[in-house]
Amino acid sequence: KGGITMKHFIAAAAFALVASAASAETYKLTMASSHPTILPWVGKLSTLVVGESNKRLEAIGSSDRIEWTEAYGGSLFGFKDTVEAVGDGLTDAGWVGTLWEGSKMPLQNMTYFTPFVSDDLVATLKIMNEMHREVPQLKKAWEDQNVVFLGASGVETYHLFTNFPVTSLKDLEGRKILAPGPSANWIKSVGAVPVNGALPTYYNQIQTGVADGVVVIITGAFPNKHHEVAPYVTLVGMGAQMTGGLGINKDVWEGLSDDVRKVLIDLGEEYTVAHAEEVMARYEAFLAKLPGAGAKVSKLPESEIQAWAAGLPDLAGDWAESNAGKGAAEILSIYMDKVQDAGLAPRIDWSKR
Repeated sequence: KGGITMKHFIAAAAFALVASAASAETYKLTMASSHPTILPWVGKLSTLVVGESNKRLEAIGSSDRIEWTEAYGGSLFGFKDTVEAVGDGLTDAGWVGTLWEGSKMPLQNMTYFTPFVSDDLVATLKIMNEMHREVPQLKKAWEDQNVVFLGASGVETYHLFTNFPVTSLKDLEGRKILAPGPSANWIKSVGAVPVNGALPTYYNQIQTGVADGVVVIITGAFPNKHHEVAPYVTLVGMGAQMTGGLGINKDVWEGLSDDVRKVLIDLGEEYTVAHAEEVMARYEAFLAKLPGAGAKVSKLPESEIQAWAAGLPDLAGDWAESNAGKGAAEILSIYMDKVQDAGLAPRIDWSKR
């Protein structure tokens, strides 16, 4: 009796092994980005998501594997085509820049309409991930583009780089300040004139007199040497921002095994935290290097920052009204509640403006 039972056990185990091997899948996937891996939100796609996925599959006892092809730095598509590239299947997965998708994905641009909330990038992006899991409209905004959201990306808080000293808001009146897209609204109320541009163009625009300064992130300004033409660095803290995130083609996603999906969901969450921590580490390092590079770094007086925040128009209210059919007001309220719950002490509660 015992021998028969053992034989049955061995046979069953052998069958299970064969069945497991037969059902093991190798998925050929491409990970791509419009930007180079030197940027934290792209680099972590390679080192973390691609680099760790098969180790994680092995760790949970899965026989499935991913065979990755990587294409970064715009080799497959440019920065204006990120959501289409993933949604149309030009790449299976990659970084999607929602900050350029104001008409297609306005809900994902909420932080740009809620300045002066928090300088804590890690906490801000964790909130955005939570909201994408809990608020159907946010998830749907990605799926409407045939993309499944896996994890948010972002940049640290914004400050001023100018070619003149700034000690009060009056110093900004009539000055031409580079502030593209929604950030233009941050400076209009202090009497500055917004000028359009992008990180690679700022240096030349200030050097040639097209602008007197820029609202910018230090992790972008320092490598591009903006301090050479705009040596007055005034720390304001206009808030950390969500710029997009890691997405995967929805059709591809639906064809993956449960094991692969689980690993990618976990890695998406880790991607958000890992790249945000790297952004903040670079921010601190570059901020410390600025004085030695010839910049004059000062902090705008707190009373002036408060006055700036108080004088802003109801940017979030206008955004919510423009996207009323998408549930924007509810999303704004949830966001501000989560900000308060996280103890982030916003200078403005945009849900009560």
